Amino acid sequence: MKTQRALLYLAAACLLVGGCSGSGEPPTKLLHATMFDEPRAVAPFHMSDQHGRDFTNVELRGNWNVLFVGFTHCPDVCPSTLALLDSVQKRAGISPERLRTVFVSVDPERDTPEVLAEYLAHFNSEWTALTGKKTELDRLLDSLELAYVRVPTGKGEYTMDHSTALVLIDPGGHMRGYFTAPLDADALAEDLGRVARAGR
Repeated sequence: MKTQRALLYLAAACLLVGGCSGSGEPPTKLLHATMFDEPRAVAPFHMSDQHGRDFTNVELRGNWNVLFVGFTHCPDVCPSTLALLDSVQKRAGISPERLRTVFVSVDPERDTPEVLAEYLAHFNSEWTALTGKKTELDRLLDSLELAYVRVPTGKGEYTMDHSTALVLIDPGGHMRGYFTAPLDADALAEDLGRVARAGR
């Protein structure tokens, strides 16, 4: 009887907080991602989105997120990865309400909100793009265990080298794992579809 009563209390508690499925647990074991044994914290940060609105780590909560870092002058990896993500999400019927895509610029000197808005329009204008001070960028990327470096190319010009992994962040705002290159469209569609169907 005590066990049965305890289970009833647990069920009632889940209903009061909106259901246990919103805890941020992955829906099933994702087959094509490197998942962590335990959730990892995302450091507090304060940046701006492509509309000039404030965006902090708190905004990551409430949805599953897939995050990618890059820059708008990137000649190959960034546009190909973003095009793949857009294709995969459309093919799998994944809406932004189910899975938020976040593009974080590692080149805030050139990537203003206006530049990012124009850039995202080539892929998916419903996504979120972030830019901000280097200190905020470094704090965020350090906690995500991602790296970037500015590389001079001569005559005052430069490019950026950066990590290419996709980061999976749960509705609680915690990092849960990575998708790493080479990215396979079918595999990514399968796993992101599972995440999106899990909801909040």
